[in-house]
Order: sequence, then C-alpha cells, then structure tokens
Amino acid sequence: MEKDDLLSAFGKKIQEARRDKRLSQESLADLAGLDRTYISSMERGKRNVSLLNIIKVANALSVPPETFIKGLGDINEES
Repeated sequence: MEKDDLLSAFGKKIQEARRDKRLSQESLADLAGLDRTYISSMERGKRNVSLLNIIKVANALSVPPETFIKGLGDINEES
C-alpha cells in the first residue's frame, strides 16, 4: 500500500469515529484544540499526523489512540 493510501485509511478511521459521536469537523477541532482545516486534511489523508495530535483527537473523541492505528501496521508501505 502506498503512503497516500495508508494516510487515507488512517483518516477514514478518524472520520468514522467523529461521525459515530455525531460531531462536525468544527466541533472536533474545538474539542481537540486544532483547526478545522487540519481535521479535514487528516480525514482526507492529506496530513502525516504527529503522535501528539493523534492523542488530542483521540481524547476529544473519548476513544483510545490505538483506535486509529489498529490494523494499519499490517500494511506494507511501498515508498
């Protein structure tokens, strides 16, 4: 799997968790202390997110950070 596909899979997990909590991107951004455009770019797989921001988003969604990482380690990156 290519880097972009890996980032997209990660972003999809964030988007699913956000939608499960019925939050807008703006609401999640406020809770996490991040910009709404940052949340949007994460969900679209356009950002290689730092560990600190993964934890901020996980805390804002009240889920463990591994929720977003689980299963991605099995993917081989081709870059």
